[in-house]
Amino acid sequence: MNDDAEQQPLTRAPSYARDQLAKAFVTALTHEDTDTRHRAEERARRWRAVLDGVAEGSLTVGSRTPVAGLPVWVTPEVVRGGFATGEASAGGPLQPYEKEAARRAGVKADRRALFAHALTEAGLADLCALLDTGRYEVSVPEEAALLTVAWLVRSGQLAEAVELVEALGPFAGRLRFTPRPSVAPAPDASAVHRRTVADAARTLARRRPHAAVETQREALTVWQPFADDLLVHWLETAEGERVLARTPDEGWHERGAALLRRYRQLATAHTRCAKHRDPKENLGILRGALEETVAGRPLDARRLGLLRHAVSSMVRRRGMPGSERHLTLRARQAAQGALPSHHALAQLVLRRLGDLPQDVGAADVGALVVPVTEPEHRETGLPAGAPVPATLRGVVEATLSAPLGTLVERGVVPSAEVLAELVPQLVAATTAQGYPDEALRTLMAANYRAFRNRRSLLLLHLERQVRIEELPWVRAVSGQRGDEAAQEGAHSALRQLGELAVQGFPGTLLPNPLVRELGVLARQADLGAPMVEELAADIFMGTFAPKFLTAARIAGDLLRGTLYERYYGIDYGALRNLAIAETAEALTRTYRPRTSPQFARLCAARAGSSGRGSVAANGKVIEQSQILTTHNLATLVRQVGIAPEPGWADLAQRCFRTVCRLTARVHHNPRPLATIKDAAYAWRQLIFFLALCTPAEQTRLLAGLDAETARHPAHVAARLAPALAGLRLVADGGSFTADGTALGGRARRFLGWSTGEHWLRRLPTTREQTTR
Repeated sequence: MNDDAEQQPLTRAPSYARDQLAKAFVTALTHEDTDTRHRAEERARRWRAVLDGVAEGSLTVGSRTPVAGLPVWVTPEVVRGGFATGEASAGGPLQPYEKEAARRAGVKADRRALFAHALTEAGLADLCALLDTGRYEVSVPEEAALLTVAWLVRSGQLAEAVELVEALGPFAGRLRFTPRPSVAPAPDASAVHRRTVADAARTLARRRPHAAVETQREALTVWQPFADDLLVHWLETAEGERVLARTPDEGWHERGAALLRRYRQLATAHTRCAKHRDPKENLGILRGALEETVAGRPLDARRLGLLRHAVSSMVRRRGMPGSERHLTLRARQAAQGALPSHHALAQLVLRRLGDLPQDVGAADVGALVVPVTEPEHRETGLPAGAPVPATLRGVVEATLSAPLGTLVERGVVPSAEVLAELVPQLVAATTAQGYPDEALRTLMAANYRAFRNRRSLLLLHLERQVRIEELPWVRAVSGQRGDEAAQEGAHSALRQLGELAVQGFPGTLLPNPLVRELGVLARQADLGAPMVEELAADIFMGTFAPKFLTAARIAGDLLRGTLYERYYGIDYGALRNLAIAETAEALTRTYRPRTSPQFARLCAARAGSSGRGSVAANGKVIEQSQILTTHNLATLVRQVGIAPEPGWADLAQRCFRTVCRLTARVHHNPRPLATIKDAAYAWRQLIFFLALCTPAEQTRLLAGLDAETARHPAHVAARLAPALAGLRLVADGGSFTADGTALGGRARRFLGWSTGEHWLRRLPTTREQTTR
């Protein structure tokens, strides 16, 4: 959810929750997979809790403290859409490790008793041992609380420890405040992984034999060889193509009876294929005729005709059995049928994974995906040298633990969204660098990783999500941070991550989870670098936080007088004056303003909106805010100082490739609006990077755009022709009219949102293309 956008109105909450409950209920009843049904049952339980809590008044939708009786720092259980269920994530039944801890301590198996024991001399000693070894896991932030108490006591900060215990005490019987022991120490801060070894193992364990592939394998290895044997048997009675031209001898009948017995055994053991049962198929015809003949019943003219046709067609298609043509075909099919199944190879890779630590990534995935070795061949029967297929390699490669840049280069991180999933692992280490004590540094990094798993709440009235510094145990040790070192580390990490995101995915809007992590680093670095989120058009209430205007002012300082300002028709000088005036006005107030009304009015005016309207109308307003702020790109360049290694020209070229690729998806797409919006985002970032290029680079890039469109389907160039004409017009000193067009409509400013049919959706006629 967006921190600074007013969220989904309360009036929609009950109906949304009921819809989600109904979907979960249907899945729980009808889905064929047992695990999926169980997960759906759990979702249904949570949605029922949401509805019951709202009805009883124990839940307040839209509040930072949605659960009555729980303070803001308690991690609530949150379901899709940001709804709290009324439960705490650190609550519920005792975990197995808590029961074991109670048994070892000789205390009652409940949380209050465990809490009290942790504060004894023996309990604190156990916690200090965990601090020193780092062999613990923190899955929810609350599990770091008593470790923090132990660190404070050991450091002689008794007053802070007592204050923290007093804050935790009222919830000691309900929440778990102790960590779970781990066999492995804390992960390497310089390496991240997308999936753990255990995640990969679960994925591989769920693979089942592919029915169609196994059916084909049975056909190749069982029924085709049997059909050949039947054919050879009938050919003993043939002269030329005339089957039964020679009278079968007694031995022929005996061999035929043996073939029929063999057929019955095969049919019992191999049940995937059904074609052999079809009396119209060649195998069914040969078998049926043999049964009649062995039983002593003469074949009628119709059956005899079918038999002769089947024999002749089999010989014609594959050659005479034993011929070079026939042997070559059967050898190729036998080799194909002997290939190990993906299921069998998945079981082999699963065995390899079993020898590794399960809760972390793998430092070397190459050894896990090598072809079948000789010892493995002897143990499993799989053919030696059989390669692990790409689908299985992808599962294993996702566990690679390496620096984030390496994961991007190797394709393990395929998108900005996946990058956003991994960034918290690095930000955790950076955030903890400010603590000089190693044990506390490890603890705060674990706490941060757990905190970033906290799901966002649905909030109203521009409320912001809970920040990590609001946790009592983080506040208790806040005085331990070295501000100067923390700022330097945060700035360095922010610059590296910003460059990685922009360089790796130049045509993609920075996703909100990534923006959130960059914002954390920006605050720690104290750079005055506001990071703004993408707001949701369906719940947009027409307001923006003040940081949007600040970000727009930073963009103006970077882009004033450039192609970007001219293309989008921005007066960055006037916007700077607007920001100065609003800042001066805010200084006269006794409270901090929560919105920027002047920025909201400017965006609405540029979008041609008179107020809150449809989703599309809201989207146009939000898009103007992204244009004015460059959606964090200018902030990253000017305030943070990113300088991606390939250079701005390379990034611009890659943005245009993304525009072309997305435009190609519009063709025959019944719902292309999301694709058009993404193409417009990539186009805007193209304009931004072009604006940072030298004039010579701009000229070269603009001259090469047609060559890029030529590498895509013909309709791509036709659809993008108005946008390209508009870009070249502005680059040559021209401008758009108030409606964003020029040259009689032949040139257009490329925007993503529209309240009518978007011009990119309509393919120009041949006459229109010729005119252009």
